[in-house]
Parts: sequence; structure tokens; C-alpha cells
Amino acid sequence: MEEEETERVDLILTGAVVATANDDFDLYENGAVAVRGDEIVAVGPAAEIAERYEAAETVACGGRLVMPGIINTHTHVPMTLLRGLANDRRLDVWLMGYMMPVEREFVNPEFCVLGTQLACAEMIRSGVTCFVDMYYYEKDIARATAEAGMRALCGQTILKFPSPDAASYEDALGYTREFIKEWQGHPLIAPAIAPHAPYTSTPEMLRACIDLATEFGVPIHTHFAETKLEVEESLQNYGMRVVPWVEQHGLFEAKVLAAHCVHIDEDEMRTMQRYGAGVLHCPSSNLKLGSGIAPVAAMLAHDLNVGIGTDGPASNNNLNMMEETHLAAMLAKGATNDPTVLPARQVFAMMTRKGAQAIHMDHLTGALEPGKRADLIVVDLSALHNWPPFTAEPDAVYAQLIYSAQAGDVTDVMCNGRWLMRDRALLTLDEEAVRAAALALAAKIDAFVIAREEDLFSKLVAIGGLEREESYEIQVKGRLPRPDVIADLLRHEDINIVHRSHYRQYDTYFLFDDPDMGRIRLREDAFINEDFQVTRVRARLTFTEPGERQALPDTVMLSRARFMAPADRSRRFYREYFRPNREYEIHKERRRWHVDYKGERIYVNLDTVTKPAIAGTFLEIKSRTWSRHDAERKVKLISEMLDILGVSRDQLFLEEYIDFIPDHPEE
Repeated sequence: MEEEETERVDLILTGAVVATANDDFDLYENGAVAVRGDEIVAVGPAAEIAERYEAAETVACGGRLVMPGIINTHTHVPMTLLRGLANDRRLDVWLMGYMMPVEREFVNPEFCVLGTQLACAEMIRSGVTCFVDMYYYEKDIARATAEAGMRALCGQTILKFPSPDAASYEDALGYTREFIKEWQGHPLIAPAIAPHAPYTSTPEMLRACIDLATEFGVPIHTHFAETKLEVEESLQNYGMRVVPWVEQHGLFEAKVLAAHCVHIDEDEMRTMQRYGAGVLHCPSSNLKLGSGIAPVAAMLAHDLNVGIGTDGPASNNNLNMMEETHLAAMLAKGATNDPTVLPARQVFAMMTRKGAQAIHMDHLTGALEPGKRADLIVVDLSALHNWPPFTAEPDAVYAQLIYSAQAGDVTDVMCNGRWLMRDRALLTLDEEAVRAAALALAAKIDAFVIAREEDLFSKLVAIGGLEREESYEIQVKGRLPRPDVIADLLRHEDINIVHRSHYRQYDTYFLFDDPDMGRIRLREDAFINEDFQVTRVRARLTFTEPGERQALPDTVMLSRARFMAPADRSRRFYREYFRPNREYEIHKERRRWHVDYKGERIYVNLDTVTKPAIAGTFLEIKSRTWSRHDAERKVKLISEMLDILGVSRDQLFLEEYIDFIPDHPEE
């Protein structure tokens, strides 16, 4: 009988415990993997592989574990450069108050390349061969990733508001189109479209993302239902939860990868399963930001493809997938009070094959089987924290990997048939150079944040929308003997009413021990119609720096820097963001008239102070200007208006309400 000819391959890894992660979870105690080029040719018992294949290089693994490369299904890799910044804050404060302002200041292509290099070095060391990214300047992230030799699904971020790499979402879409054209078909990089989240999107923006994704056949990578607040706001604004809302707008026409899904219900799970959407579970980040624990056991029971991700290293604070998979297993058991939930072998699948299915890349990676790319790692399970091994249970190696192994146990990493690490030495990145460059940049970011924390103005600028108001304010307040006396003023021949309004005004003052810091006021106006129904609500922030206060006949003239910004976040956000020493609330029922008096715009307010309750009705007359000369002229006009009203000067006071009200916190 003629001896069968051996087949030539480039590499054979032999003498290993081979965990394939294929559909049958084939496990070879003394196994081997044959690789040719970028592809796995064969997997099986070492003796069979030796008989059938001849290799240019054979690596004896000495009983170590060979398994598929780990897949980090959700992260923001350049945020390695923001690791450890602004810890122990809620998601909205952390994201809107710190991350986005720092990103606006520092994020550029060079930032993204350096952050990606740092992230790739860290991930390779912990056995990651493939990751899913969402960030800015993804062209540069893709280039740095490919140079490091890793596989990635790179999602270009799109937001409804300006971002570091786009002035508008239309600009971001244009950039994304070019990014897809440039990288589609690359052996390592798969482009994707990443509308950040439903709450940072508009329906028109989502539609444009869906159309672009279906045109090129690329996935959409986004965040779903990360916090309870997100779900509550979706119910309040749209009358439905997050998943039904995006379904209504056609998002599932594309292949969807949804990060977090902490607060989805079973109906939403069924919807996502029906469309084949992947869930990207990020336990560490969800815990650190207080977002909650995702119902992973229920998701898997509904046959959803669930992968595991670290999230960005600014909210984790690392990219250690060994740690993340361990936590995923423990959390599921603790959340359900069931130790049988998420057994080790199932978590192993989530970090490999199931993760690849969740990101729609299982045709390429996620398992050691012929035809898949040669993405694999070697893990030494002989360290003390793994010792001793047991073999009584068939799945013992999975338990050892998930419950005991650490990132440092990874000795060798291969991606797409190329060694990225051998014997714990990185081959494609200069780790020391990357560390030094990151340290230099961190010093600049540190200085920026320290300076901003000491300056309320800078903190306001950071969250956007701040506009300078006129420098001079002329104002006077007084008690009216009766409310109807104001009719005498409004009927006067020199008065022209330009606009009138009625609203309830809720002021929260954020006060600081250092008077030089200035004062922040959050004002919420609830506008009232003729039937005394609220028709709309407006919220604004006003920042006032200390300034000159000059008492003039009948009035006071204030010369100070005053800035106004829209307030689109909660009172709790501003409290945690500005960190005042104390707060004080004043509520008023206000009728306001914008009037022209002798050609000048004057504001006339009729107020009832309801909190703290103060008897009587108050008149406030004020105006603003950029000019001191104009301010002095308006002082005379306001004095004339007081004469028309017949207001006695002993009824006037020149302070603002917070300075006038007894027992306010500054007295």
C-alpha cells in the first residue's frame, strides 16, 4: 500500500491542549494546529497532524493551551490616553462633563494613532487578536491597528452635534463614506458606521447611517439602553423604549452591534434576536459607571449572540479581557442567585466564537477550524494561581481559563498568520516608545483638567453653548402697593409693549465659598398660557463673575462678566459637575413685558416670590448694554419710569433677590 504524501504548511503548533471553540467544542488534550499563510489548514490530535502535514516551522507547546484569539467586542481604543481621568462619576457627568471636553481639546489624528498603539500593545499582551472600536478619526485608528497586526472592526463615530473630527453629522457621514471606500476588503480591517447612541442621534441622522450601511453592506455599531435614565427619557420623549424606537426608524435593516443593553426587556431581546443583532456586554464599565448589570442569562436564553467587551479604557480602566470574562461569569451568577448560570464553557464561547457571531465576523475568526484565519493564542496554565490542574471534569480547562487564568499567562499571540508576540515579547510595537509618548501627552491633559477644575468659566465652556452677555446691567426692585399700578406704566404714551409673557421661574443658585469663583444659576422657565397651562419649558445656565457694583440714584449699575448657556442636562448633573459648596432655590411667578421707552429696550417684571414665600408683589425694572455711557443714560430712563409708577423710593431695594431675601445662605 502506497504511503500518503504529506502536505506542506508554514507552521504547526503541536503538543498543546487545543480548545477549538467550534460548534462541538472539540478539545484535544495532545493536539496540534496547522497554518498556511493567514489560514488554519487543520486542527486535531498531534499524531494525525504530524502524519498528514510537513511544516517549515514546528513549535512545541509543551502542554500549554492553544485557543482562538480573544475578541474584545466593544471598546474605544484611543481612550487609553484618558485612562484614569475623572473617576467615580455618573455616566452623563463623566461623558459630557469630562471626556467630551477633553476630547474637543486634544483629539486629533496623532492622538488616535498613539492611543491605538498603546491599546494594541495592552490587548496583545492579554491575548486579544480582534477588537471592535468606536471613536473619531477611524482612518488613523485603522492604519495604526493594521500596522500592529491586529484585526478590528473600526466604527467611525457619528453624533448629532459637532465632534473632534466633524463640524456636523453630515460631515461625519462624508468622512465615513470615504473611510469605508478606503478600507473595505482589507485583510485585517472591517469598516463600520457608529452612530453613538439613540439619544445622541436624530431620526434623519439614523436614516442616513442606515442607508450608508446598506449601500456598502457594513455593520452599524452603537450603544443601547446603557442606563435607566436613557430608557426613561426614551419613554418620556417617544412613548417607547430604546429598541422599539430604533426599530421604528429602520436601524435593523443593517447588521447591528449593540453595546451594553443593560436595561432591555424580554420583548426587546426577542426583537434583537429576530434581526440577528449582536449584544456587546461590558460588565466592568457598567459597574464602574453605576449603569447596572445586563441580563446576560436572559439574553442567552433568547438565543441572542452575546460577546464580551471591555468598553473604553477610560471607563474600565483597562483592556484586560481575561479579567472581563471572569467578571462576566461571576456577575451573571450573582445577579440571578444561580451558580449554574453562564458556566465556564459558555463564557469561553462568548470570548471567542460567540463574540465573533455578535460582531458579524464569525466567517473569519472566533474558532480554530479549517478555513478560518489563523488568529490564535498560547496560554501557560502552569503558574501558581492556576495550579494544580484537574481532569475529572471534561470542561476543567475552561474553568481554569475563566476562573483562574490571568492576562500575564498569555505567552504567544498570532493574528492572520503573523506572530504579534512570542515568549511575551511584543514584535510589532515599540512598547517603551509608546509609553514615553503617552506620558508626555498625559502631562498636558492633566494640566488642562487641573486648570479647568479651578475655573467655573472653563467648566462651562467645556460643556458648550456659552455666550457672552452684555457687560453692564442696570436694575432696580421694589414692592408695589398693589399689582394693578403697573397698568399706569404700560398705558403711558412713551411706552411701546414689544412682547409680553407669563411664566413660573425656578432658580437654583450654585454657590461657592470663594467669592472670586463667581456664581452659577440654573434657571427653568415654565411658560404659562391664558388658561394657566404650561406650554413649554426653557432651561438656562447663567454664570456671573464678581464685578463692580455702583449704587446710583434709584438704581444700581452692575459691571461684570455674564455668560449664558442652554441647560440641557439635569440639576443633578450640574450639582455633580460644578461641585458647589451649597445651593439655594428661589421660585417666582413672573409676568414680563419687553417695552421700548423713548427708543430704548427695558424689561419690566412683576414677581411673586413663592419660595421662600414672601408677602407682596415685586416690581423689577432692568436693562443691559455693552456701554457704560449707555448704561448711565438708561439709569435716568428707569428713574423716569419709577416716577410714572408713583413708586416711593423707600420701597426700593437695589439687591438681587438672593441678596435681599432674609436668611439666604450668604448672610
